[in-house]
Amino acid sequence: MIYVRLFWEFFKIGLFAVGGGMATLPFLQRLSERSGWFPQSLITDMVAVSESTPGPIGINMATYVGCNVAGLLGGVVATLGTIVPSLVIVLTVSRYLERFRGSRLAGDVFYGLRPAVTGLIAAAGLGVVQSCMLQMDIYRETGILVDLFDFKKLLCFGLAFAAIRRFKLHPAVYIGCAAVVGLLLEF
Repeated sequence: MIYVRLFWEFFKIGLFAVGGGMATLPFLQRLSERSGWFPQSLITDMVAVSESTPGPIGINMATYVGCNVAGLLGGVVATLGTIVPSLVIVLTVSRYLERFRGSRLAGDVFYGLRPAVTGLIAAAGLGVVQSCMLQMDIYRETGILVDLFDFKKLLCFGLAFAAIRRFKLHPAVYIGCAAVVGLLLEF
């Protein structure tokens, strides 16, 4: 039964997360709340691992969750659940694409999807910032604004941002440096 639920949950994520892997984050946050399969705090770790490994981030996260919930077969089932909607949609669209190539309706649909995708990605980014650099639980306890921010992480973010803007090196360099700094500072 767990395999059917894994497939269904990730099928819905794959169907509605238009715009790529980062657009899956709001869906994963809700899945975490509903299912209890993984804590919210694990989402940022999944993003870090998925961004650091080859392949699409959404599929990597589906595989990660599936493996944690139900082993290797769970990883395969969750991954299939994520890719089946895209596969069906792409095969269907490619079959009819030539007929609708000049269609104003099709153009309007794609034009309307742009802001929705932008909103999903922005929500995902804000969620990552909140879970990575803000200490909401500590702030709720104390009510002191300074307790809201994790200054070590904000400093690392600022330094990484400045280095990216200044040196424009390959992203793997920054990922490797961040991993080393994280190990040294034990975030």
